[in-house]
Amino acid sequence: MPPPLWLNAELTYRCPLHCVFCYNPPDYARYSDELSTAEWLSVLRQARALGAVQLGFSGGEPLLRDDLESLVAEASRLGFYTNLITSGVGLKEERVAALARAGLNHIQLSFQDSTRELNDFLSHTRTFELKQRVAGLIKQHGYPMVMNVVLHRLNIDHVQQLLELALALRADHVELANTQYYGWAFHNREHLLPAPEQLMRAEQVVTEFRARHPELKVYFVVPDYHAQRPKRCVNGWGTTFLNVTPDGLALPCHEARMLPGLTFPNVRDQELSTIWRDSPAFNSYRGVGWMKEPCRSCPERERDLGGCRCQAFLLTGDAASTDPVCELSPAHVRVTELVERARRKSLPQQPLLFRSDESSRRLLREH
Repeated sequence: MPPPLWLNAELTYRCPLHCVFCYNPPDYARYSDELSTAEWLSVLRQARALGAVQLGFSGGEPLLRDDLESLVAEASRLGFYTNLITSGVGLKEERVAALARAGLNHIQLSFQDSTRELNDFLSHTRTFELKQRVAGLIKQHGYPMVMNVVLHRLNIDHVQQLLELALALRADHVELANTQYYGWAFHNREHLLPAPEQLMRAEQVVTEFRARHPELKVYFVVPDYHAQRPKRCVNGWGTTFLNVTPDGLALPCHEARMLPGLTFPNVRDQELSTIWRDSPAFNSYRGVGWMKEPCRSCPERERDLGGCRCQAFLLTGDAASTDPVCELSPAHVRVTELVERARRKSLPQQPLLFRSDESSRRLLREH
């Protein structure tokens, strides 16, 4: 069995932003018992021994952990390539310098839009000017600066302005990631799902921009709901990616803790090597033996591995079903109906829900 090449350390679910598309669990308020510094250090050592080479520090907002520099220093000593995924809140001059001394390799800075008004609205915070200052600090300290923007119906028409902002900030890479409808984004899906015409215009803008500015690497992550074929879930369930949550749960993807019938192990109770190789939950959707029709007899089954298990569950109630994004899925009509509603710009039936502790507790009570 290949090792997990990429470890994602979700250090905390705490975050100063209140983004409407956050992939953290909507009931994150339930999980407040964060791993200690010593426990995280043990996770890093075990993951490196297992074969992981890339390490992402994410959250929530990882800068809310006072021990981030210590974790980065140990990861650097172990030989990880380290990436900090941050909103920028709390990343001041002295902290950027401390992280550089600790050996941090890479910083990915999120923006919600190219304008102050929409950036601050979508995050429910006043952070646009702060993010611009942080971008300058990142460049000042010699990091490769990755500007990340989650695209959706409310900002996808601003792709040209977002790319111009990236040029102004001297970004090295831009990741335009179309929203994945899990977590908070699933609750806000009708507000966020773009019309096909919006997506086509955005792709054309990106293509033309790449031709004019080959020096800036632009990644455009295609949205699932507008596709005919599904993507591999994190390159294949339990093949490449290992996620450890703030409370120590080991997962094969960010969202898997939602899936019923699976008991995911905790790093407080088991070694990572045992979890990765022997856990029934990690082995449940590895390979193709678990597949039902039409995946079981599909010639594409080795290529897409049935698509996303969490997406299948959210759209059909069965995590073992074909990802409904696939045009061969019996449930594909559920996706096409949603896209058609976006094309018609039908009014959502519920208000936009901003991530917050209060909203999380309310969703927990309701479900």
